[in-house]
Amino acid sequence: MKARPFLAAVLAVALALLSLGAAGWWLLLQRGPLALQNQPLSLPLAARFVPRTAPLSLHWLLSPEQPSAYARAVAPPRQRRQAAAAADRLRDAAFAAAGLDYPTELASWLGRESSFALLTPPGDSEEPGWVLALRSRNSEGARRFLQRFWQSRSLAGTDLQISSYRGMGLISGRGALLGQAPQPLATALINDDLVLIASGRGVLEQALDVSQIDELNQAASAPLQQAVNRLGRGVALLTARPQAMEAWLGLPLATADEPAVAVELVAALSPAGRGLQVEAITHLREALPALPAPPAALLEQLQVPAASLALLSEPAALLSPEPGPWGALLGPVLQQALARIPGAMPALVAAADQGPLLWAQPAEGWLLGTAADQPALEQVQQALAAEGYSASPLQSGSLSLQAWTRLEARPVKGNPDQLQAQLAGARSLQAPWSWWGQGLAVLNQQAEGHHPPQRRLAQLEALAMPQAPFQWAVDGATARSLIVDWQPWRLISALSSTPLTPLVDGAAVGLDSDGSSSRSLHLRARLQLRS
Repeated sequence: MKARPFLAAVLAVALALLSLGAAGWWLLLQRGPLALQNQPLSLPLAARFVPRTAPLSLHWLLSPEQPSAYARAVAPPRQRRQAAAAADRLRDAAFAAAGLDYPTELASWLGRESSFALLTPPGDSEEPGWVLALRSRNSEGARRFLQRFWQSRSLAGTDLQISSYRGMGLISGRGALLGQAPQPLATALINDDLVLIASGRGVLEQALDVSQIDELNQAASAPLQQAVNRLGRGVALLTARPQAMEAWLGLPLATADEPAVAVELVAALSPAGRGLQVEAITHLREALPALPAPPAALLEQLQVPAASLALLSEPAALLSPEPGPWGALLGPVLQQALARIPGAMPALVAAADQGPLLWAQPAEGWLLGTAADQPALEQVQQALAAEGYSASPLQSGSLSLQAWTRLEARPVKGNPDQLQAQLAGARSLQAPWSWWGQGLAVLNQQAEGHHPPQRRLAQLEALAMPQAPFQWAVDGATARSLIVDWQPWRLISALSSTPLTPLVDGAAVGLDSDGSSSRSLHLRARLQLRS
């Protein structure tokens, strides 16, 4: 009985410590750097000065110090200083690319919002028109910046014009952004806390014009606001129209010869642990038909480690000679991926499979999983027979297989008539699934193995898109090979003084039609970075 007061006291202390820990963690998540992972997405004040027809706009919704604070918070203890310094270098380089020196010109006053908009479609013969918007923490900082801006950049003998347009003061003339030749520039101060810098007076007047007409600016755009609400969270907001998708983002959603598949892309960027998440809504010209969700049971049957793992609902529809909207979007990507796999069988199986299709890349070679009756065996056999392959049953241990082989002349020294059997692939039936493999080893491992690709499965689970008809997760090496030539990644890498590609440790992407509209495509991608 005497132990009860003691135990009660211990329990009370434990509960108190647990409560304090939970409260501290809650404060850290809500107010500390980790809160950036759940920061609500919103349209900034500058969106009022960006035309809805702008080919490209980027709204940064953080103070310049927050990325380095976040990098420090998620980095291992011994690497926190280096991680924060790398984030600061990238920030300084980004502003330097815009012709501004962050430490001396911006650090003392720049607030949580910075926006850039391209007002001229890429590829036009004229110089691109652009607007840069910088939100100030206080009115005095913005005013002092503009004074120093023109003092340091105006050339001797250059006449500055001070005028008023739509009730706002403008300064225009020829000046030089840091590291650049003199060019037409114009600035305006809005409500004492928003600085607009544009590539000329005409461009700035265009931005001021659209700010007065709700039907023309981003801030009053109902579709854009709906997309922002749908995305929900993020530290940066990107919009792109067809003219900029290919030229600036490297997205094959628009070509010079055919009408653009997409009307507009709206994307949000969020930090996710030691990686990044991009979520996007793409408005399309043509409605997307609903595709069935791929069965989770097929993923659960995979029993081999894999560097790459993809799940597709209806591959035959994507690879059809007369593709629908889904085929127009994903068909070229799938065709390019299949072309990199040795042998003819993967492409034949995918083109004939009504779905679902699991595509894994173990060390032993490619592995495909399909429904037991998909694709029709006769259809695959006819296609392989046309290329000289014949089918034969095989027994490999306890596994019954069907393999497709053909004899080829492989001259060797001393025997010019040497023949060798070439294997196109093999198939095993494990109801209710069929497994197609590059060789016998991978099919035996799938039948007998107990090593599911936990890392790839965890990546797909983190996407939180189990109903998506297209899901794909890859390891670090595969992700690095895919991202190294992507245009935005090359730009970011060029701005950073630290090689970024070696830091990539994996990636995953999911695509689905947006639940709120059949004319919208929902994309979510996660990029993992190593410490």
